[in-house]
Amino acid sequence: MAGPAITFSHLGLSLGGVEILRDISFAVAAGEIHCLIGPNGGGKTSVARCLLGQMPHTGSIAIDRGDGDVIGYVPQSLDFDRTLPVTVDDFMAMVCQARRPAFLRMRKSARAATAAALERVGLSPKKRRTRLGSLSGGERQRVLFAQALVPAPDLLILDEPMTSMDEVGIDLFLKLIRELSAGGVTVVWIAHELAHVRALADSVTCVSGTVLFSGRPGDVLADHAAESLFRPREAAS
Repeated sequence: MAGPAITFSHLGLSLGGVEILRDISFAVAAGEIHCLIGPNGGGKTSVARCLLGQMPHTGSIAIDRGDGDVIGYVPQSLDFDRTLPVTVDDFMAMVCQARRPAFLRMRKSARAATAAALERVGLSPKKRRTRLGSLSGGERQRVLFAQALVPAPDLLILDEPMTSMDEVGIDLFLKLIRELSAGGVTVVWIAHELAHVRALADSVTCVSGTVLFSGRPGDVLADHAAESLFRPREAAS
């Protein structure tokens, strides 16, 4: 099975009269890991939100659905009131079972799927009864990754998912991304570590309002000029 291929054609976005994106054009092949890099404020998250259908835009995004149309999404962080008495179980029930109220018990199949997802991201069974607000930032990111795995995605969109992660969590996420890609999932990943991009990405696009460069990491990141363009912007942001 293979995830969808995606083509961005002349994508544009303006908000409140301010141009955010201009003439964004690049392609993502089915089943590949495609990394979006660039400076903070350059529009990477806006590109992802356009892909998710959350932002009005000009131009077009063509998605060849391939073998399925399930989209998983992992944001940078989860914004919520940490004093709320919401357990990890409660959160997974709210986001992982469509058309069923969270106050009802999860179906057996849903319980099995969420338990497997939580196990896959390295959270032990006891964490499933822990309040979400008591988890560390890295643990909450693991929960966000777990919810993106239920149901199994064909397209996975990652917006700097390793924010607040320790080295153990980062290694686990990189392993999961490799596994999902090997299984045919198309991955669009907003990344900020060039080492991770070089190690995992099949292709990369640098966005700063518009496309600065796009291609295979070995080609576009091997150019010292391209790398020096990226690093100072990240350092300044």
